[in-house]
Amino acid sequence: MDLDQLAALHTPAGRTALAAATGLAGGDPLTAAAALRAGGTPPELAAAALTQAELRRRATGKFGPAAARMFFTRAGLEQATRQVVAQRRAARLHAAGVRALADLGCGIGADALAAARAGIRVRAVDADPLTAAMAAANAAALGLGELLTVDCADATTVDLTGVDAVFCDPARRSGGRRIFDPAAYSPPWDFVVGLAGRVGRTVVKVAPGIDHALVPAGAEAEWVSVDGDLVEAALWCGDLAQETHRATVIDRGGAVHQLTGSGTVAAPVGAVGRFLYDPDPAVVRSHLVAEFAATVGGNLADPDIAYVYADAATPTPYARCIEITDVLPFSLKRLRTLLRERRVGRVEILKRGSALDPERLRRDLRLAGSEPASLVLTRVAGAPTVVVGTPVTAG
Repeated sequence: MDLDQLAALHTPAGRTALAAATGLAGGDPLTAAAALRAGGTPPELAAAALTQAELRRRATGKFGPAAARMFFTRAGLEQATRQVVAQRRAARLHAAGVRALADLGCGIGADALAAARAGIRVRAVDADPLTAAMAAANAAALGLGELLTVDCADATTVDLTGVDAVFCDPARRSGGRRIFDPAAYSPPWDFVVGLAGRVGRTVVKVAPGIDHALVPAGAEAEWVSVDGDLVEAALWCGDLAQETHRATVIDRGGAVHQLTGSGTVAAPVGAVGRFLYDPDPAVVRSHLVAEFAATVGGNLADPDIAYVYADAATPTPYARCIEITDVLPFSLKRLRTLLRERRVGRVEILKRGSALDPERLRRDLRLAGSEPASLVLTRVAGAPTVVVGTPVTAG
């Protein structure tokens, strides 16, 4: 996709091709391309329309029905904030009194669009001409052009006069590969963390694996998961910071649950209880396992392993719960015998603190029964251990 192809999709012929391609998305690409060309669509326009139709289909999970009117690149879609996360962030900014926002590194516009929907005037920039053009096209397609302007510019050159807050999502990919070193982000990390000194209300989207030592003093670090998938972290600076660490868990129904704390409290260590809790990854990455353990009256069985054990099954949005039937030192022979006796033929395998390969273990177990079970490969007081149990159904 290039600027000329994007422009072609906005012509009457391009809109017709997109409409036709939408009905073909998800099928065989060669058959779809042949069908469009047979209808008189030029090959290059047919390819662009089919690409967009397929990206729109994939984007529905992130953007809902709005995806059908938006424009994407593959990288832009992959890096875009999920709509449910962007909307929640925009609502928090609006509640804090933000009415004019600079979005530095807007990508295809996910966060800028959410902010505009919340009534915030947004000045967005992206250094890539095609990406900036797509963000502008998305604003127009969703009827947000009056509140959202997009320019192609280097984020480090943008005049921030007149904005209430800044949102920055630095690029964390180069040449199709992920960048794990913040010093290699674009714009550079020193510029990003310096934004709070220029505009106090600054929010920075970062990779969820960020080193806690890089969190600026006084900032709130938030980790966000959606339906059990850890999707991002964000740093809230200035008077936007409300806590030190926050785990935000958005469940399958869209309900938002938040756990907060300092991220420095050590969870108590004790015996294995009747139930094992597998905390949500947002809880683990935010170092709020101790705060979670307190909500279920639980403890760790090993100080370095984030499984929580308790004697009661307490409904919680922050973890999966497994009722334990057996705890044994890891031995392939003993485990295989136990599962054969229980007629287990299907297992889910979880692990923390174990070097074992789950798929190899699954093969080595040679399961032949019909009953299900959960296997947790872990350590208890430093010793390799397998916990066997069954999931506790919520509700």
